[in-house]
Amino acid sequence: MARAKGQASRLEEALRADGVRITRQRTALLKVLAESEDHPDANELHSRAREIDSTMSLATVYRTLAALEQQGLVHRHAFEGASARFEIADARHHDHLIDIEKGEIIEFRSAEIEKLQEEIADRYGYEIVSHRLELYCRPKKRPGG
Repeated sequence: MARAKGQASRLEEALRADGVRITRQRTALLKVLAESEDHPDANELHSRAREIDSTMSLATVYRTLAALEQQGLVHRHAFEGASARFEIADARHHDHLIDIEKGEIIEFRSAEIEKLQEEIADRYGYEIVSHRLELYCRPKKRPGG
């Protein structure tokens, strides 16, 4: 909970520094965003924020997310076949496994995959600046099931 509070404050400070007015609605949205452990889309964020502040508008959600994304504080993920989903930019890089049947998104880290990507880029004479790995999967069928 303390981590979420710190993240919400950091986002608020960044918006303020960018000249964005911090309203009750934005404070509610930043709280929801900071506490989200999943990858909500704008409608989900709007719905959750309305539980805190019933005056929350979807336009405020979109404008705030756009400002945070422009500053690199929020990542927009356009996973195949789904609306854009958002997460706070985490200092620790991670990749995503997407369950195409349930829509569940699982974050994972793999030192082996990171090392292999570096080796491949190096082999071709490149340095990785940024990357995303998204694995689209379905649960394995069990024998006899």
